[in-house]
Amino acid sequence: MSAHTKTEVIVGGVVLACAVAFGVYASQSAGLSQARVGYELGASFRSLEGVNVGTDVRLAGVKIGTVTNVTLNPDTYRADTRFSVADGILIPDDSAIVISSEGLLGGNFVEVMPGGSPFFFEAGDEIEDTQGAVSLISLLVKFVAGDGGE
Repeated sequence: MSAHTKTEVIVGGVVLACAVAFGVYASQSAGLSQARVGYELGASFRSLEGVNVGTDVRLAGVKIGTVTNVTLNPDTYRADTRFSVADGILIPDDSAIVISSEGLLGGNFVEVMPGGSPFFFEAGDEIEDTQGAVSLISLLVKFVAGDGGE
C-alpha cells in the first residue's frame, strides 16, 4: 500500500467513526435509544398547540417524563395524549395537567399541577382535569381590539 492509500483509509475511518458517534448522540438526544422507564398516563386536551411526541412533561419545573403519543379523537375532536412519568414520581389523583409556555419565543411543555389527594394515579389512568394551550395570537388580537371580556 502506498502512503497515499493509507492516508485515505485512515481519513475514511475517522469520518465513519464520526458518523457513528453522531448517530448515537442524535438517537440519545431524541430519546430513541432509552429504555422505557416509568409508567404511562393519559389526558385529553381541547388544544395541544406546540406539543408533539417527545415534548417534556414537568412538575415544579423539573422534567419527570415525556409525551409518547398524540392522536385526534374523532368522536370528541380532542387531542388524546399519552405520556410517561418516571418511576418514583407519584402524582396525586386530583392533579391537573396544563399546556404551559416557556415564554413568548419558547416552546410549549406539559405541566403537572399536583393536587393534595393521598391517593395516586396508577399506570394507564387518565387525568380528567386538563387545560389546553392558550394561543398568544388570539390574546393579542383581543387586547388590540379592546375586548376585555365584558
